[in-house]
Amino acid sequence: MSKSKLDYLFLFSVLALLAVGLIMVFSASPSMGLKYGDAFYYIKRHLFYLLLGMLALYYGLHLELENLKNKSLPILILSILLLGAVFVPGIGRKVLGASRWIELGLLSFQPSELVKFSMVLFLAKWFSEKKDLIQNFAQGVVFPLFIFILISLLIMKQPDLGTVVVLGATIFSMLFIAGARIGHLLALGGVGVAGIIALSIATPYRLRRLVAYLNPWRDPQGIGFQIIQSLLAVGSGGLLGLGLGASRQKFFYLPQQFTDFIFAILCEELGFIGGAGVVVLFVIFAARGFRIAFSTSNLFKGLLAAGIVSWLTLQALTNILVVLGLVPTTGIPLPFISYGGTATIINLFAVGVVLNISKKV
Repeated sequence: MSKSKLDYLFLFSVLALLAVGLIMVFSASPSMGLKYGDAFYYIKRHLFYLLLGMLALYYGLHLELENLKNKSLPILILSILLLGAVFVPGIGRKVLGASRWIELGLLSFQPSELVKFSMVLFLAKWFSEKKDLIQNFAQGVVFPLFIFILISLLIMKQPDLGTVVVLGATIFSMLFIAGARIGHLLALGGVGVAGIIALSIATPYRLRRLVAYLNPWRDPQGIGFQIIQSLLAVGSGGLLGLGLGASRQKFFYLPQQFTDFIFAILCEELGFIGGAGVVVLFVIFAARGFRIAFSTSNLFKGLLAAGIVSWLTLQALTNILVVLGLVPTTGIPLPFISYGGTATIINLFAVGVVLNISKKV
């Protein structure tokens, strides 16, 4: 197996997205930072998370992937245990009614971000070792589905339907790439869509989100407020935007303005051109990432790269569609751009792993 150069275009897309994210967090967060008496409170923390994330990327780039493969099951089990730990009093922390964080002194850790990577890692190992059985539903698919259901139950209890949807879509894509039967995929896809609809209807707050998606103006000061403010931000940006720093929606109109809805502020300040530029960067990320995945002769590494790229691309697509009002609201960040600690570090570690794979073709 011959050595090749690092995929610099893939790396460029990530670094460019990180730069855009840094600028937008700096622009969108000061008003919220003043609650802590420091307009730069969030940008300083974001810079710290980026530093840790770049260290994680470097570690992933130089990691021995065979060792990572051999530890995939222990890493997955640890992730599941951490998911359960968020509900333990004194360990877990609840924010805005959601139990998604574990307290670590000055920092907090979000296990659902780790479980995205650990599930992709486990599936890459499982599917590469069961390649001859992948079309046998009982022997090749049932056990991974059982693990997914267990993880989904824990994540739903937080509650966090958005992460379950992204994780489910990622597993679906990995099954397709691994060569699962089309009939099995269609059946799983149908069950998944039916399950999402059932969960949305059965839970009052999710039903309200669904109603807000269908007609946000029915309750413009209530459940429809966030999506209306997001659409106002995107629409007011026009072609070229109001100018960097000139957003009006970030001043306590649009909730989660530098996390889940940062793309709306970006479109308001940088316009359609800025938003389209971010989409192009994600397209480059996906195209080069899948090129890396399909260029390696090692099935495990190929599936691992494909799974990572699928996860991050699907999450980005979901976030952008939410901001544009094209799908119901879910609380997931925009990879590489939204403010965040655990997500930034895990995402960049995953990028390092893909770059690691790109070193050999």
